[in-house]
Amino acid sequence: MIAAIVPVKALASSKSRLIPALDREAVERLSIAMLGDVLEALLGVAELDRVAVVTPDPDVAAVVRGTGAEVLLRDVPGLNASIDDAAATLAPGPDDATLVVLGDVAGARGDELAKLIGACPPRGVALAPSSDGGTSALVRRPTDVIASGFGPNSAAVHERLAARAGVPFRELELPSLAIDIDEREDLVRFAAGGSGRRTLALLSEWFGESKA
Repeated sequence: MIAAIVPVKALASSKSRLIPALDREAVERLSIAMLGDVLEALLGVAELDRVAVVTPDPDVAAVVRGTGAEVLLRDVPGLNASIDDAAATLAPGPDDATLVVLGDVAGARGDELAKLIGACPPRGVALAPSSDGGTSALVRRPTDVIASGFGPNSAAVHERLAARAGVPFRELELPSLAIDIDEREDLVRFAAGGSGRRTLALLSEWFGESKA
């Protein structure tokens, strides 16, 4: 069994680095648009048995319920702790795997997500890095083969965790997973070459109004 997990912060505290490039209302709209694009890609991946969002925000949960994905509405402090708590709930078996995709990787494509899943060893780790050295998507089989290490330069962190655990580590450069939207510059890059129809529609609107 393979479960996908998308961690999403409370909207009121999401994407603070995009302010003042965007106001808080715009940032929240963008967060929901990006999440919608990520879930659309995940729900189209045949290899996935479950797709779930873990969030402390009831408003996010309400949006997710309309997509067909599952919701884990819980407030576990810290990104990595919340991911690992959700993984233990969704895919606890010794042969289960989890795919973690961050909610701001709006350009994610189903075929590349499937490629990443297929690259994961029977016991090990597969990762798609973001262009800034972070981790856009992470596959672990079994779920607890390593702990989550998301944060700055997390691609290298996950590689070190795999080495310490003595398990294979595979890193795939996947174009649709390269951009995670954290900064104003990411908005411009995504508008120029990203995909994700909801996110692109907002960026098109905002570029026309010179907001990015």
